[in-house]
Amino acid sequence: MENINLNVGKQLKSIRQNKELSLDEVSKLTDVSKPALAQIEHGASSPTINTLWKISKGLKVPLSYFLQEQEDNYQIVDLKSHKPILEYGELMKTYAIFPYDPTRNMEIFYIEFETGCDYHSQQHLAGVEEYLFILRGKLQLILNGKEVVIKENQSIRFRDDIPHQYNNPFDEMCAAYNIIFYLKA
Repeated sequence: MENINLNVGKQLKSIRQNKELSLDEVSKLTDVSKPALAQIEHGASSPTINTLWKISKGLKVPLSYFLQEQEDNYQIVDLKSHKPILEYGELMKTYAIFPYDPTRNMEIFYIEFETGCDYHSQQHLAGVEEYLFILRGKLQLILNGKEVVIKENQSIRFRDDIPHQYNNPFDEMCAAYNIIFYLKA
């Protein structure tokens, strides 16, 4: 349990420092007292799940970030070891290769768009950018009402706070790397 406390504290301190926030500012954002936050950062206190929810909501980070193990200097990811998120039956398979990490402000996915895929993405927060690298096939994007076709070995960057959708009306599967970058507020 002590290791978990230290890890949660390190994660909290890392987020706070990356966002250049004082303990007072974090306290105001999260509605958690400054002394409680200091104890959590030092690993002297084990926060309840409710406290972690308040902190994650106030700092705009996923709760799971606080529960991650301390990472090594490198990480090898085997796509076959990840279970995909399936959308539209199995027409879109999304693999979270590197989930959101607030110290890096990004997340990376591998996505397969089968023929007939028509995915309408939710608009993200202002200041979010998306990078899409087509590895195989081609993909039709509708960005704020404008059609753009991206082909194999091409890339695109666009603001994620506009309406956008991913379509594969073509006769072969499209595979892509997708990076979502959250600019610092």
